[in-house]
Amino acid sequence: MLSVAGLTTRYGAIEAVRSVSLDVAEGEIVAVLGPNGAGKSTILASIMGLVKPASGTVTFDGRTITGLDTESIVRMGLGLVPERRRLFKNLSVRDNLRLGAAGRHGRGDLAADEALLMELFPILRDRMDQLAGFLSGGEAQQLAIARAIIGAPRMLLLDEPSLGLAPILVEAVFDMIRSLRDRGYTILIVEQNAYQVLEFADRAYILRQGQIAMESTGAALREDQSLFSAYLGLKAPAAAGGR
Repeated sequence: MLSVAGLTTRYGAIEAVRSVSLDVAEGEIVAVLGPNGAGKSTILASIMGLVKPASGTVTFDGRTITGLDTESIVRMGLGLVPERRRLFKNLSVRDNLRLGAAGRHGRGDLAADEALLMELFPILRDRMDQLAGFLSGGEAQQLAIARAIIGAPRMLLLDEPSLGLAPILVEAVFDMIRSLRDRGYTILIVEQNAYQVLEFADRAYILRQGQIAMESTGAALREDQSLFSAYLGLKAPAAAGGR
């Protein structure tokens, strides 16, 4: 569904990502993992047209989208849940969702998607008239994901969805992501909680200093403590296989 080939993106003289290639098949959850500053969020920004790549191509559903503006990319069916949510804090939950729905452009059944949101995120039903700026961290993340879903995307890009959340809320957010995959969503996720993401990611790319260091299945990377430590610079929890 999504293919990135030879992507290089610069901020001034700094190469944030260099010759990155990855792909995501329909129905997959694919994770991009790595330390802070590795270039993970830059990959998503480049895919969505928020920054212009210096070279390389991005293809979505067989169509080249490199160089298109963000609005056009959203219209084609890519939805982004940005890092730190980026909600309109002075607008209500309802109005944030209405803004998300503006990107549908006639795709799908709006009433059905609204019903799905209330099923996935029941807390939002009770917060519809509350200003988004007064939501808790977990509620705000639910709204950010709901705002992307209401735009009827064919694929979701999630940028650090667990950032700033308490551990119990992190698990709740990851449970939501699992449920989205069960409902047929294709997902590319950038995340720092590597070990937890590998519980449900089909495949993972490890990014180091702007380049792909390795690709593996989520299960293989999670169970092989030596790989986990070598490529992520982290110690896998004691429950990992191969300890």
